[in-house]
Amino acid sequence: MGKVAMAIDSKLRRRFAPQRLSVEDDSQSHHGHAGWRDGGETHFNVEIVSAAFEGQGRVARQRLVYAELSEEFAAGLHALALVTLTPDEDAARR
Repeated sequence: MGKVAMAIDSKLRRRFAPQRLSVEDDSQSHHGHAGWRDGGETHFNVEIVSAAFEGQGRVARQRLVYAELSEEFAAGLHALALVTLTPDEDAARR
C-alpha cells in the first residue's frame, strides 16, 4: 500500500470507525487523463461502511469524506470513486 493509500485508510478509520473499509489505487486505469501522474496514487476507489453516515444523504456523506482528506487533495490526490454506506444499507445490499 502506497503512502497516499495509507493516509486515506488511516484518516478514514480514525474519523469514521468503519465496519468495513476498502481503499484501492485505480490510478493506472486513468493513465493519460487529467490529474494522473507517474507513480500513481492519484485516483482511488473507496468503499466505506460506517454508522457515522446514519441519517445523512449520499452527498453529505461524500462531503464528510472529502473534508477529511482535504490535505491529500491539496497534495495531488485527484479523484475518489466513493461508496458510502450505513451498516444496514450494506447488509441489505449483500
